[in-house]
Amino acid sequence: MIRVMSKFFFYIYRKFINSLDLNNKNGEKKLVEKNNQYFKLLTNNWSNKEIYHSKMQISELNKNKNKKKRLPTPFLKWAGGKRQLLPQMQKYFPSNFNQYIEPFVGGGAVFLFLYNEGFLKNKTFLIDTNEDLINTYKVVKNNVEDLIDDLKIHVNDKDYYYSVREKDRNQEIYNKMTFIEKASRIIYMNKCCYNGLYRVNSKGQFNVPFGKYKNPKFCDGENLRSVSLALKNVELVHGSFEKVLNFAKKDDFIYFDPPYHPLSATSSFTSYTKDDFGMKYQEKLFEIFQELDKRRCKLMLSNSFSDFIRGLYEDYNKIELKATRAINCDATKRGKIKEILIVNDF
Repeated sequence: MIRVMSKFFFYIYRKFINSLDLNNKNGEKKLVEKNNQYFKLLTNNWSNKEIYHSKMQISELNKNKNKKKRLPTPFLKWAGGKRQLLPQMQKYFPSNFNQYIEPFVGGGAVFLFLYNEGFLKNKTFLIDTNEDLINTYKVVKNNVEDLIDDLKIHVNDKDYYYSVREKDRNQEIYNKMTFIEKASRIIYMNKCCYNGLYRVNSKGQFNVPFGKYKNPKFCDGENLRSVSLALKNVELVHGSFEKVLNFAKKDDFIYFDPPYHPLSATSSFTSYTKDDFGMKYQEKLFEIFQELDKRRCKLMLSNSFSDFIRGLYEDYNKIELKATRAINCDATKRGKIKEILIVNDF
């Protein structure tokens, strides 16, 4: 009897154990299946994330690739600047030339246009009799980061503006200023003064009043860096326009943009330096134009549409341009005005 009962309990025990093993196997199987699904999902998620990030990186690379590098533009506003006339002038520029020389560089609109269009493949000379202007170009070329740091110091405030303007009234103080401080001063005043007008009196002192602009951009670091690159292979020369004869050779392109001959006795505006640019200078410039023509240079000159200028250059090609006059104390006299572009037979 005892043996029979023992066998019975052993049988029940084995059944119980087998059921546990089966449950464990089923449980393990379910757990494995669940884990496989989880890891499959996890793998897919990581794969999707990698694809997402990969797409993001490609998108960012394409964005940077497609982002155009900013082309340099004039960093100074200059009365009589040629930026607005370039669409009319550009079809008369020579398609190829050797060196480029600009004896009245001013704001440099024509130089920067030629640079941006890829015309300046050889040496360039920029000349101006305004010492402060040439110093500013040299600082932009050689010390642009120091210049940007100094420009950040300035503020658009009337009293501050006049305190900066006052510095050239005392030559002892002005002479102690660094080249960078002088350049920074010119750019700051040019952007904050009335109409962006560069004008000095007979003593060479900047005399334009405060402009009352809300937010003038006198520290455009990105553009200054672009201009600095454009000036890399440029020789900057302080001196009168006659210096062009020291550099000009056959097939050089030379563009003259002198102070304009006045259309009337009251319309003269030539005070970019302490010396006025009167008729004797216009006649001297004409003589140099003739000499360069003999050297077979490619010449272009801008001036007022006056009888005197047209008569002086009567043997050369003359093109009429339309400019917008923005600087005039009489608002009724602001608007379109004729200018003349003179070219030789290049």
